Amino acid sequence: MTLTLDAILRSAGIAPADAQVIRHAFVREHEDTGLPGIHADSTDTEILRYTSQQSMKPRIFPANPPRIWIVCIREGGGRARLWSALENRGEVSNDGALRTFDLVVSDHLADLRNRLVIGWKSPRTWRLNGPTAAGYPVMEIADAQPVPFPGFDRLFLSHERLQAVMREHRYAAWRTALSSVVGVYLITDTSDGRQYVGKADGAETIRQRWNAYATNGHGGNVELRGLDPTAFRYSTLRVFDPATPRLVIDEAENHFKHALDTRKNGLNRN
Repeated sequence: MTLTLDAILRSAGIAPADAQVIRHAFVREHEDTGLPGIHADSTDTEILRYTSQQSMKPRIFPANPPRIWIVCIREGGGRARLWSALENRGEVSNDGALRTFDLVVSDHLADLRNRLVIGWKSPRTWRLNGPTAAGYPVMEIADAQPVPFPGFDRLFLSHERLQAVMREHRYAAWRTALSSVVGVYLITDTSDGRQYVGKADGAETIRQRWNAYATNGHGGNVELRGLDPTAFRYSTLRVFDPATPRLVIDEAENHFKHALDTRKNGLNRN
């Protein structure tokens, strides 16, 4: 059974009826608008700007385009490689010849950017309604490129990304780094700003502790039960070698609880 774009869209929570699919080709100048085109070295900003400007002539662009735009780049052999999914927040200008839309990069299909390739059955067509494109075959899903570990001082993870770090191959270096240390970490509930200071010590590394949060959202902490983990942000405060005595880690944890006042005005109970 052939895998189609329909399954990819639905797995990302996108109904085909709520989407359109665009395949850009590299051109020096847009033939309808006369505006600069895109090329192999175009930046994401340039591609986004190019996509946001649509000609009134010929009238092949919908009067009310859908909320999600799946934007691909043309490849040889009737292929289209995913550049990004965009959220259409509406038309912001229209001078009778050119329409400009407020487009923002969506998290939809983020893990498939530059990896997903679909077969493009209509070589002369650059835009398709979602239900039509949904039947197009998936030709390739390339291996994900490894994501470099940013360092403990630059580590800020949403709950969604924490889950990705714990399961996806491209984050292998992150798991290795988190497995090599114990220490004190911070969870911030971004919905109200309250914070929780926690620790990983003894035989439990930060990777093991954070894997519990990725799995159930609260990691067994009473203070975090009942809260929405999708609002959580995770960061490290201080890391130690696993051979560090627990007393040292306890003292560091207590210091940060006091410094950040997480017992009185945060989520720590002790």
